[in-house]
Amino acid sequence: MAKAKTAAKPAAKKKVKPNPANKKMFAKGLAVRREVLGKDYVDNSMANADEFMMSFQEITTEYAWGYVWGRPGLARKQRSILNLGMLAALNRGPELRLHINGALTNGVTKAEIKEIFLQVGIYCGIPASLDAFKIAKEVFDKRGI
Repeated sequence: MAKAKTAAKPAAKKKVKPNPANKKMFAKGLAVRREVLGKDYVDNSMANADEFMMSFQEITTEYAWGYVWGRPGLARKQRSILNLGMLAALNRGPELRLHINGALTNGVTKAEIKEIFLQVGIYCGIPASLDAFKIAKEVFDKRGI
């Protein structure tokens, strides 16, 4: 009888530190990202990034949060409204959930979120709108709103 093979243990995770191209923009993005999404969420994302994921963390923090969210042309509330519409239209549930929380932090109201997702239903389809409403309800219930 052949011996059963034992599953190999996963290699210990190597700590990886960010090495962004533009350290000033990265620092700005990290601050904005923490303010909008919450320090715990962002710090956990950075701490859990392995070598593969750290490049994504760097580009997201530096360009999305530092360059785009850090620009003066739109208020954070306006950027959140845009994100909710786009994420709902694209059916990006996990990101939508995250950005609903961020939108609430940025002053978007429950009533405004409802209007955003109704607009999504007309221009992007009822299934996308329905998913967005369901995710928003979960977030509201969890936050007691």
